[in-house]
Amino acid sequence: MSSRSRSPNPPRREDGKPSGWDRYLDLLIQNYVPETARQWYVTRARQFIDGMRRPDRLSDLALDDITGYFQKVSDEGRLSTWQFRQMVEAVQLLVVDLAHVKCGNSVDWDYWKEALQTLPPDHPTLAREQSPEESVERLSSGPRFAASVEAHPILTELTRTLRTRQYSIRTEQAYVSWCHKFLLFCAPKSVEELDESDVQRYLSHLAIDRNVAANTQSLAFNAVAFLYREVLQRRLDDIQFARVRRPRRLPVVLTPDEVSALLGQMKGVYKLMATLMYGTGMRLMECMRLRVADIDFGQHLIVVRNAKGSKDRVVPLPNRLVDPLKAHLQQVEVLHEQDLAAGAGSVYLPNALARKYPNAPKEWQWQYVFPGAKLATDPKSGQIRRHHLHESTLQNRIKDAARAAKIPKRISSHALRHSFATKLLNVGYDIRTVQELLGHADVSTTMIYTHVLNRPGVVPVRSPADDL
Repeated sequence: MSSRSRSPNPPRREDGKPSGWDRYLDLLIQNYVPETARQWYVTRARQFIDGMRRPDRLSDLALDDITGYFQKVSDEGRLSTWQFRQMVEAVQLLVVDLAHVKCGNSVDWDYWKEALQTLPPDHPTLAREQSPEESVERLSSGPRFAASVEAHPILTELTRTLRTRQYSIRTEQAYVSWCHKFLLFCAPKSVEELDESDVQRYLSHLAIDRNVAANTQSLAFNAVAFLYREVLQRRLDDIQFARVRRPRRLPVVLTPDEVSALLGQMKGVYKLMATLMYGTGMRLMECMRLRVADIDFGQHLIVVRNAKGSKDRVVPLPNRLVDPLKAHLQQVEVLHEQDLAAGAGSVYLPNALARKYPNAPKEWQWQYVFPGAKLATDPKSGQIRRHHLHESTLQNRIKDAARAAKIPKRISSHALRHSFATKLLNVGYDIRTVQELLGHADVSTTMIYTHVLNRPGVVPVRSPADDL
């Protein structure tokens, strides 16, 4: 069927009624699908129907028929990310809106629309596999930084030093990026010619010309100070610069009713992940990197490994999530067995674990709890792996749910962690317990939640206006 604009009298069957494809085309128009894309939506829908060898009628489709087709197309790797999303949207309109197939409402459409978004090589989960030279080369691949690797080999040495000190990969990437920008700012000076005045100029430039936030300026200063102290073996004494004042910010916290409204707008795996974050206080990437062995159903706890500060901690497993998590893991195990049968089934392991235990990457216990739908090929080794979901997919779903629930707050995934902490303090748990559950190194960080509760002291503050 070719694309066309909606006409007052669309083609009819001999009995005068519009054909199924005419009604589908009208549905595309009603959903504001651009005219140039309608032909492709029809093509994707036809391909789906042709791929359904059984059953003969759409109304007889089962959930596994739809998800199995999506998984098959994903594994074939013929479609790009946006094409795959278009295909899922085309099938959703066909199955749910046009044919009203009963199992259509059980499909996790949001998950499949994001299914082909995989982790790039420089993602923090994978970046440790890159050598320092590769990391710096990737940073300098843009046209503005084309010659910076040759001009500033000190960045490679900085990366090696950070890894020797066992800094987190996110800290490494941030420090190298800021030192890169610092060296470019000071060009054409060589590294040997740099002195304290250059650092002062750069930090003042960030505060005055770039108007950066206080945390950003502090991060830039810490990065440059590390470069001078640990790599260049120089001290930065008496640095004077226009320091940005760091304002005290209170975290965004949701009430229990707002949390219920937010989660009520979510479905499938993303609802499970968001509920898990609220029920455990885990950070976004801690949830994403969760592995099967980290969930202890027997003791009703979850082990959060290698969290911020390279520390492990234990958080409670919510009772209401035991059955949903078990059901979810059954589906993940089936997917893993299919990967093994196809010669894949490997997962990324940090540090030297993969070398120490060569069979571990394919073992069930090491698999991610929330794997992506797409297999990825390692460009270096050629090994086929299934990584965890990209964190942006959950972030987007939470923001969409907040808008749908009409919650007038700036809500991010971290708001669920804040709400977890505030709820525990509100029901009487002591602040040291909350500190341990959140993994805070200093109790002063946890104290911020007492201000959200209007309990900066021991006794809750009552407004005088309430006594009028």
